[in-house]
Amino acid sequence: MKIKEILSVLEEMAPLAYAEDFDNVGLLVGDSNVVATGILVCHDALENVIEEAIAKKCNLIVCFHPILFSGIKKITGKNYVERAVLKAIKNDIAIYAVHTALDNHKNGVNKIFCDALGLKNTKILIPKQQYIQKLVTFSPLQNAETIKKALFSAGAGTIGNYEDCSFSSNGIGTFKGNSESNPVHGSRFELIEAEEIKIEVTFEKHLQGAILKALFAAHPYEEVAYEVYDLQNAHQNIGLGMIGELASPMSEAEFLSYVKDTMLCGVIRHSAFLGKPIQKVAVLGGSGSFAIAQAKQAGADIFLTADLKYHNFYEAENQFILADIGHFESERFTKNYIVDFLKKKILNFAIIFSEENTNPVKYL
Repeated sequence: MKIKEILSVLEEMAPLAYAEDFDNVGLLVGDSNVVATGILVCHDALENVIEEAIAKKCNLIVCFHPILFSGIKKITGKNYVERAVLKAIKNDIAIYAVHTALDNHKNGVNKIFCDALGLKNTKILIPKQQYIQKLVTFSPLQNAETIKKALFSAGAGTIGNYEDCSFSSNGIGTFKGNSESNPVHGSRFELIEAEEIKIEVTFEKHLQGAILKALFAAHPYEEVAYEVYDLQNAHQNIGLGMIGELASPMSEAEFLSYVKDTMLCGVIRHSAFLGKPIQKVAVLGGSGSFAIAQAKQAGADIFLTADLKYHNFYEAENQFILADIGHFESERFTKNYIVDFLKKKILNFAIIFSEENTNPVKYL
């Protein structure tokens, strides 16, 4: 198996198009055309993790955080990023990062977070904007069902929990071919009026190439009339953060003690208790101060995230509780999910869980 075949599986797990614009995901180091000897899954691809991959004969590291995040102009080994990259290159080890591609997935980082806490009725906290497009095309009556099936097979027509969604309306299309044309109906220079069906379907924008390829392959006309629009609708199944509910309410102290034990937190920093039970819980793995307003607006009793600053805690406004459980801790079980996913998709292959603890934060 070549590394590029494994990358296809990783994109199935976390499509790179889901990643935030500021992020750096996908294959960061290495040649995807070489044969894979093993996969090491880790949180951060640091130098000690590269050494672990060498020792365990794995030439592909799948990490959550990208070791290359900002642009670099020199690789001289002067810092931890450059040392890791140099060691990987010298030892022909590829590095692939998933980060916000998995953050934004409905089964990704924040669903893993929710599942660890036993939250029910979960939904995306901040649905992704400007990610849905609409295709409008026109088909002869007898070809409409074939075209719709081809579009559905390519990924069009999914809305929330529903598939094969479309809208059709009848009308009259006109066309007249020139001397270079080869019309399906009528002859060159003849004005044709034909009964046609207008077909409308929505799709995730990263699927546009596949959708149009399917349209052109299934459509009988020499020139296919179509339009693609960007929609303002938020995508309810892609986005950052998640909100859910506990099966039974807990007191504030009881709940935070439960979180500390479940997520193996060294310490939890939080805003003032309000003397109210906790049932509706918002989470956002990693740095989540930008989502405080959304968590409050969603009616959360508490918002669990990381990297909150002093003044962020004032933003609780005595309306709910803000809790910083630690960056690494909030994403702790992500690599378990990656390993489990890969083992289900790639059988009889070395997929190894890194034993290195790369959390840079220590507690007394």
